[in-house]
Amino acid sequence: MVLFGFHASHEQVHPSALLAAVRRAEDAGFDAAMSSDHISPWSERQGQSAFAWSWLGAALQVTALPFGVVTAPGQRYHPAIVAHAIGTLAAMYPGRFWAALGTGEASNEHVTGDPWPRKDVRNARLRECVEVIRALLRGEEVSHDGLVRVDRARIWTLPEEPPPLVGAAVSAATARWCAEWADGLITINQPVETLREIVSAYRDAGGRGRLHLQVHLSWDPDADRAEALAHDQWRSNVFPPPACWDIDSAAVFDAVSAHVPRSALHGPVLISHDLGAHTAQLAEYASLGFDEIALHHVGKELADQEAFVDAFGAKVLPQLRGAAA
Repeated sequence: MVLFGFHASHEQVHPSALLAAVRRAEDAGFDAAMSSDHISPWSERQGQSAFAWSWLGAALQVTALPFGVVTAPGQRYHPAIVAHAIGTLAAMYPGRFWAALGTGEASNEHVTGDPWPRKDVRNARLRECVEVIRALLRGEEVSHDGLVRVDRARIWTLPEEPPPLVGAAVSAATARWCAEWADGLITINQPVETLREIVSAYRDAGGRGRLHLQVHLSWDPDADRAEALAHDQWRSNVFPPPACWDIDSAAVFDAVSAHVPRSALHGPVLISHDLGAHTAQLAEYASLGFDEIALHHVGKELADQEAFVDAFGAKVLPQLRGAAA
């Protein structure tokens, strides 16, 4: 059975409001949750970016949901710090936590003052970080000299079982690369044929574990408002790689997206006032083999999140589960 989760977008929503929203999502019948991990939003209009790891401890405590986080070790976070955070949450909430590891975006990582590396260097750095994190979560003392440096690190508080380290990919080539090391895969909503290629590339290369999909959507009973929400909050996110990786500030994202028309948001965001249309699209995604689908409503206000949770909990999730059964 596919799990349908709530995505906590720290770039947009105050952490207290997100905590209220995820509790409401659990009450409404959502199966799981996941969290972004940014120090900078994609746009000054979004206007938030709380520290995800602090929030995750609170969210795991006040719900019974399984949680994931998408994070980027190697520059803003030393891999020993990531292992420390993962180890503590997994020890406190066994079987309920996973972490997806990616190569990051300059908008978050440049804050260290270190140069932003080429993509091939970031990939190599991530592979080193994965090996360091895995060894630390096994309780080993780790020293390492490479693209990251570690000196006699050890994590003393450990879970009984290390949680899954999931690979983040938006292309078939990256999914194939993730299959070499990841315990699962996460990607974002794209054309169905592209998603099919990503799933096939991962599985055909021997990729193991669960498949996760993050879906950006905008719903409101008023069709014009649903589109306006998406345009206001997510038009800075329509740029494909390498632009989305290499732009280094919310101000620049806002400058380059100033003339993005509303029509450009259809695709990057599932926009509709029709809950049936959302249900049909999510059912098609589920048919591709995803084990967990996290729904990210791009509305910024708590009232928007609550309306989304209530409507999807009452109308969309029961239909998806009924169709699966």
